[in-house]
Amino acid sequence: MPIVDLVLPKLGESIMEATILKWHKKVGDTIQLDETLLDIATDKVDSEIPSTAEGIIVEILFEVNSVVPIGTIIAKIESKKAVEETTATILDATFDKIEPVEILPIDEITPAAIPYTPEQPQVSISNVLNKETTEGEVKFYSPLVMNIAQNEGVSMQELQTIQGTGAQGRVTKKDILAYIDNIKISGKHRQTTENQNTIDSKTILIKPSSIYNEEDVYFGGSLNAKLANPADVVVEGLTEIIEMDRMRKLIAKHMVDSVQTSPHVTSFVEADVTHMVIWREKVKQLFEKREGIKLTFTPMFLECIAGVLEKYPMVNSSLQGDQIILRKDINIGMATALPSGNLIVPVIKGANQLSIVGISKAVNNLAEAARNNQLKPQDTQGGTFTVTNVGSFGSIMGTPIINQPQVAILALGAIKKRAVVVETPSGDAILVRHMMFLSMSYDHRIVDGAMGSKFLAAVAKAFEAWDPNRQWFQYL
Repeated sequence: MPIVDLVLPKLGESIMEATILKWHKKVGDTIQLDETLLDIATDKVDSEIPSTAEGIIVEILFEVNSVVPIGTIIAKIESKKAVEETTATILDATFDKIEPVEILPIDEITPAAIPYTPEQPQVSISNVLNKETTEGEVKFYSPLVMNIAQNEGVSMQELQTIQGTGAQGRVTKKDILAYIDNIKISGKHRQTTENQNTIDSKTILIKPSSIYNEEDVYFGGSLNAKLANPADVVVEGLTEIIEMDRMRKLIAKHMVDSVQTSPHVTSFVEADVTHMVIWREKVKQLFEKREGIKLTFTPMFLECIAGVLEKYPMVNSSLQGDQIILRKDINIGMATALPSGNLIVPVIKGANQLSIVGISKAVNNLAEAARNNQLKPQDTQGGTFTVTNVGSFGSIMGTPIINQPQVAILALGAIKKRAVVVETPSGDAILVRHMMFLSMSYDHRIVDGAMGSKFLAAVAKAFEAWDPNRQWFQYL
């Protein structure tokens, strides 16, 4: 019977890999179409992956806790209903990457016209399709490995001597960087001559980037700077070493990447939210009785923010190369704390189109799903702007890090009673008001200080302009 390859499916626009948490089947088990095969975890959410075929599982290619790139074959099923559709696709994808060459008449071929020397093994299309390497054949290298080799002057002959630790002996990013480090430490010097087979994308067929498994990208430049590690921590006295969990590692990576990607600027403003406090106290019991959920300040804040975002589309954008992408939809991400202490950002889609009731239900449903680990992949995708409520933990303000690829994130501080000077018809007066600080970090490549400050001031004014006599049923 034919064998069907089960591929890790695409889980979202920005998700490139996933961690295998649990296999629900083992080799030899029978599985039905759409039956759950395994559980996976991404940097955004955990998900169940169903089988795309029915039959008997004959091979499982990855163990639990393996990090697998999207599009990688993870298991094989012996099935009677296999669909023969992969060969033509692979051939087309491979031939598209081959540079056209001039075909010479046989009597005009000279040694100079041959793009390789007798000492150099030739790479054939069948090698790429089979993805197998035998003794004497050229190994295959990902675009990342090839790029590092070019930048660091590693010849093809040297590259072929590196022992790979990846699948089927493939040379990974860690392998080539370790090799380069060893060369530098040992003081060996390499000389590249014209007779050496140097790295050249026109003479070596490279595997498509969708099937290589690398942890990071490499931008060239100083390897010392790229690989620099902090000084070892001296452990002494009463200490405890705790291993970071998977989500904390991903959060750490995203935060570092964001700071390295966007030049962060943070602006601050203070808002008088007394009218919002009065209105909520007035309607919260009726709201809970009618809707079955509690009315918090978050939906009220999000309604105001969504309205201001309509007037400042640049703050609701993202940057791709030299192009600014203006997002017409206003999808507000809401940073939510998990029981583990980590954070996740579910997204309220079309926040500017929702009533206060609609936003309240979305906030409550997403927060509940996050706490119970029941968020779906689509619940964390498509955000255009993020709000984090640091005030819920007692902080009066914060300097949040941008949630890439967005260009801004707004932090809501704690609401505190303070004596402030208020202008009244009869003159200035010192009154007790409910005050809070707002802070927004933004990408200075797109949002300059003037725009960022104006937007933040507009949000504060929207909070202050909340009508304390707002009719409840008018806004259902």
